[in-house]
Amino acid sequence: MPIEKYLKAQNFDCLAVGVLDFKTSTYKTREVTPDLFFDLASLTKPLTLSSVKFGHPKLWEKDFDLLLNHQAGLPDWGRLSKNNWREELLSFPLKKSPTLYSDFGALRLMLELEKKSGKSLQELASFYWDKDLLFWKDLVKTAPVTGMRKGLPITGQVHDDNAYIIDSFCSHAGLFGTIGGVCKSLISLNDKTSFVGEVTQALKKGKGDRFVEGMDTPGEKSLAGKGHGLLTFGHLGFTGTSFWIDGEKERGHVILTNATKNYWYDRRGLNELRRQLGEELWKWI
Repeated sequence: MPIEKYLKAQNFDCLAVGVLDFKTSTYKTREVTPDLFFDLASLTKPLTLSSVKFGHPKLWEKDFDLLLNHQAGLPDWGRLSKNNWREELLSFPLKKSPTLYSDFGALRLMLELEKKSGKSLQELASFYWDKDLLFWKDLVKTAPVTGMRKGLPITGQVHDDNAYIIDSFCSHAGLFGTIGGVCKSLISLNDKTSFVGEVTQALKKGKGDRFVEGMDTPGEKSLAGKGHGLLTFGHLGFTGTSFWIDGEKERGHVILTNATKNYWYDRRGLNELRRQLGEELWKWI
């Protein structure tokens, strides 16, 4: 399946895709440039927080679901300070609230999990990671440029400013991976926890909330591409990353790009790529 054509007229230059079959624990990939480590951005959330719920269910408390599904009343975003970010996040009361996608909520859940377990989130979440899925500060191989910071290209560093300021492992952003690393990790997580079935059952029982078990669901203007079923879930990343899984078919796809390379404020080209390429990937599956 040729994918280079999807980069035409885009403002970025790196693209990798994969398709997943969870029934057979197999995957296929295509890359414009081999072996690049992409900044996964907010894919970090399900790859850390959701995976801890599936892998360590005894740690879980009811209030944690409010944070996991962005219903705990925390602000969506804000600038955190390097020295007091923990105190800032812990100052917010938790209360059942309308859905508001929140980086702060994801970080607060990390702090709650670490407090209860006595372990770091990295220790808790890494039980299924492939060697090519890792924390950005452990990166030693090539990564695409994802923007500019202080007049210099961002490459090999996390794009998210708060994750960069925190400068340690965190839950809302900071994982990097190759397309193979992401695909193998998702398959490994399912082999160890049956998370695809868990989320699918939660969707069947759900009340129509956007987020289920920390996973996003396609809206009316779905970015997953035509061809998926009603029981589909996944996540988007700000740098132009995504994964979507059709729970009924137990199959899915992953798209990785460096969409923020030259600018981030116009997403029309990226969104069109996600829809068109996503539709082709559902057929390839």
